[in-house]
Amino acid sequence: MAMATTTPSLFSLPLSPQPRARSFQLIHLASPTRPRLGRVALAAGGDLLGDFGARDPFPAEIESRFGEKVLGNMDTEHKILIPNVSALSLAQLECSPVSGLDPPMTEDNAQKLLRKVVGWRLSDEAGVLKLQCLWKLRDFKCGVELINRIYKVAEAAGHFPNLHLEQPNQIRAELWTASIGGLSMNDFIVAAKIDEIRTSDLVPKKRIWA
Repeated sequence: MAMATTTPSLFSLPLSPQPRARSFQLIHLASPTRPRLGRVALAAGGDLLGDFGARDPFPAEIESRFGEKVLGNMDTEHKILIPNVSALSLAQLECSPVSGLDPPMTEDNAQKLLRKVVGWRLSDEAGVLKLQCLWKLRDFKCGVELINRIYKVAEAAGHFPNLHLEQPNQIRAELWTASIGGLSMNDFIVAAKIDEIRTSDLVPKKRIWA
């Protein structure tokens, strides 16, 4: 009578004293119900069990001091970088005190910052650079409402513009720092904050032609 032969289990095989090198291949087992996700297995030759867990670094890797170059090393220096003015919106900045001894902003610098505010222009009045913006609104009531909204923004920033009601439906704002006789960064910061004021409900409605 022939003896029945049994195949030894993977988990009962004797461990080799010397680990042999294995070449790993990524195998995607497609699932009929989830064809896009599937399950992933590592195969070493024909062995689906493969090698699991971490390995010790090779001597060449230790000599290269690779551990000092990877993210997450315990000696890695982490820094929190503060965005500079060029990377940060002017409306997100806060006004700072200005000394009367500080020189006013040059026209070249003012022209560069002018690109960061919408609808404002530079004006030169007797050698004093100012920022000006003009709004045309629906009526007098809308003009008063815009002045109130600008006032709230300026009060929170601590830097106030000159506001002129030139016509029943036209508001003009001027910004400059009187203590230095010209423009400062505060003027552009407040101009950018004013740009964020909602005015769509105050301006004349556009006609839509069929």
